[in-house]
Amino acid sequence: MATTLSPLAPASFPTLPPIAGVRIATANSGIRYKGRDDLLLAVLDPGTSVAGVLTRSLTCSAPVIWCRDSLPKGSARAVVVNAGNANAFTGKAGDATVQATVDAAAELAGCAPDEVYIASTGVIGIPLAADAIGKCLAPMVPTLAADSAAWEKAARAIMTTDTFPKGSVRTARIGGTTVTIAGFAKGSGMIAPDMATMLGFVFTDAAIAATALQDMLSEFTERTFNAVTVDGDTSTSDTLLLFATGKAGNAPVSSADAAELAEFRAALEDLLLDLALQVVRDGEGATKFIAITVRGADSDAAAKRIGMTVANSPLVKTAIAGEDANWGRIVAAIGRAGERADRDLIRITVGGTLICAEGMEVPGYDETPVTAHMKGKEVDIDIDLGLGKGTAKVWTCDLTHGYIDINGSYRS
Repeated sequence: MATTLSPLAPASFPTLPPIAGVRIATANSGIRYKGRDDLLLAVLDPGTSVAGVLTRSLTCSAPVIWCRDSLPKGSARAVVVNAGNANAFTGKAGDATVQATVDAAAELAGCAPDEVYIASTGVIGIPLAADAIGKCLAPMVPTLAADSAAWEKAARAIMTTDTFPKGSVRTARIGGTTVTIAGFAKGSGMIAPDMATMLGFVFTDAAIAATALQDMLSEFTERTFNAVTVDGDTSTSDTLLLFATGKAGNAPVSSADAAELAEFRAALEDLLLDLALQVVRDGEGATKFIAITVRGADSDAAAKRIGMTVANSPLVKTAIAGEDANWGRIVAAIGRAGERADRDLIRITVGGTLICAEGMEVPGYDETPVTAHMKGKEVDIDIDLGLGKGTAKVWTCDLTHGYIDINGSYRS
């Protein structure tokens, strides 16, 4: 695990309050890491509903397959997460490990196997003993807790190359009842989510049906976790799960479009964006946080594709790392994004300074303020295509030698 704190890290882990119906424990499994917890067990009260978004990778992990098959039931009672081994591309051995883990957790929680959710992150292609995780769960039960310390331990236990734990909390009102949403995530490299991030777990005490949770999570993921990238690599393990225990006492809500969910919807999307942006701020080797706004595209989808092309461009990212105001690299990325663009209509602004318009650099352009902007930790790029009403915002980080250092020695 990386030891140097990202310069873009928040000042501290937030104080996450207890969520009624959620208890958490962590432990060291010995699978890979020594001297730190790398295993998480969460036990949820009966009646908890669940939604999830998962990687669309065709070489996804055994835990992802298990979660995908279980989600239609919409009920959850336990979550087991390990760090250090992704249990991906491990064949029948990987399936056996998941099954043994599920069986052990189901027995402890007193639930059906398909009410247990599994996630793994770490090295790909190394089989685990079938009982490697399951045998660790029973000793964790006496330490199950719901306090703030438990949340932070959970966020730390699922880290791999992360330099800081990522957590977020929001409150909202449903009808006359105040509900709480709390969550944590991990991710630093292999971040170009495709329906989720590396790993993310969000819990609320609200009473909301699984179908409504799923509709909201699928919608908001596109504007949050699916709008960030560190390196353009989608993981085999991407998993984002949302659980609702129903303990807050609000009248149960069955539709994502219900008027009483307006405040909750806003709070949930804000929390998901907070977690997603923390992942970007912990990008492997990152020194700069980059926000890219695209407007004037043919559609929102076109705007997003252009934004992500710029965000994933190694040339753009290394230029920003070197504090080089080489705006031609942005132009090049726009041109190869596969969406309509007109040279004479494109306007590019960096840090509030208009750089090009009408097919060329603006007359009298002074690079000084742009260079000064790039020397900061936060870089803002605005692209106006001048074609339509499509807009999107995406986020990324710079690409430094630190990324090579981390990934060149990841398995060792």
